Amino acid sequence: MKDPAVSNQAMPRRTVLRSLALCSAGIALGGTRIASADDTKTFRIEEPVQGAVLHRRLGRPVEKGLEIEVSGIAPPGAQVLVQGRPATRDGGEFRGTAVLKDRETKIVAELQSEPAQKTAVRVVFDRNSFPRYRFSLDDNSFFLRDIFQKSYRSLFDCFYLALLRDLHKKYGVKFTVNIYYTTGDGFDISQFPDRYRGEWRDCADWLKLAFHAYADKPARPYQDAPPEKLLGELDLVAEEIHRFAGSRSYAPPTVIHWGMTRQEALKPLYEHGVRALSGYFHKNGGQYDVNYRFDDVVSEYLSRHDAWKDFQSGIVFSSVDLICNSVPNDQIAATLEPLSKDPNHAEIMDLFTHEQYFWPFYEHYIPDHSQRLDTAIRWVTEHGYKPVFYHEGFLGAPK
Repeated sequence: MKDPAVSNQAMPRRTVLRSLALCSAGIALGGTRIASADDTKTFRIEEPVQGAVLHRRLGRPVEKGLEIEVSGIAPPGAQVLVQGRPATRDGGEFRGTAVLKDRETKIVAELQSEPAQKTAVRVVFDRNSFPRYRFSLDDNSFFLRDIFQKSYRSLFDCFYLALLRDLHKKYGVKFTVNIYYTTGDGFDISQFPDRYRGEWRDCADWLKLAFHAYADKPARPYQDAPPEKLLGELDLVAEEIHRFAGSRSYAPPTVIHWGMTRQEALKPLYEHGVRALSGYFHKNGGQYDVNYRFDDVVSEYLSRHDAWKDFQSGIVFSSVDLICNSVPNDQIAATLEPLSKDPNHAEIMDLFTHEQYFWPFYEHYIPDHSQRLDTAIRWVTEHGYKPVFYHEGFLGAPK
């Protein structure tokens, strides 16, 4: 994934909630007739939204579950039931509660009218959630070329992997390293030897390798590409990771280069083991970017929340909180602090950087890049966040 300059120019909150409600209109869930687009002009659930990921910070813990607020709009004066219980009314708005006990819950609001109308949203319960962070490194290829060319005795004779190991020893951090097939200058990972398999295996509990793209160039390689191209190159990289590092070191992709794919590629990615994908979901040049080509409604929602589930594909999307190569060292704490105080952003910290900024030969080399990682990881550690891999459990939490 790349890191274009981004700005968060949010749509009005009420507009987003209504748009997300309309997105779910007309979808049948569990045999219940969901309100049509015409119905939802006057009757719909606005919060939570379809696909919302809810956890302990976003409700009230009750026995074996979580009680959450449910709100929406309905014709004034009409009685509304939420999960079968009367809702309170205030003009055109209604408010009730629902208790989440299962991984996914259909929340139903029923309008007591002739004919009766129902509207529903489906949400996800992150039951075993805890404060956690994931650290991912994108655009990796130089360190593999370096090890191949210099034929080190140990993987950790390469300064880059040595740095990651030092940070792991210091903070317990886990890294997902997203790799290319080729550096584009004659080296590709089919040349990488398998004689380090033992070392890869020994550090597989904190260091994983995952597919990112075939190569750094061209930019946005999968934005308009057919799914077959993306999946073919994913399989190519995955086969090599299994060959030279072993199955324990392999992780399914958690970010695709540039964070852009055709929507029809998402379900096949799920079938290839992808359960979570990270993106920026912010505006760049007036348009949302690095957002897997979701519309403005979904992108704006994810710009304000940790996660959202796309039920069509089964993939949970996570919003990136910090890109170390884009944030000066003295601004990292100031970037993370407000997120940690926002219940919609505080539970999961999605941290990123890019490999090339570590290398002095790179034109945009950042001399204090390693210090930035140390600062970010130290901050989340001192604030009680635990390291996870997104592909384990549900975004790193037990299912």
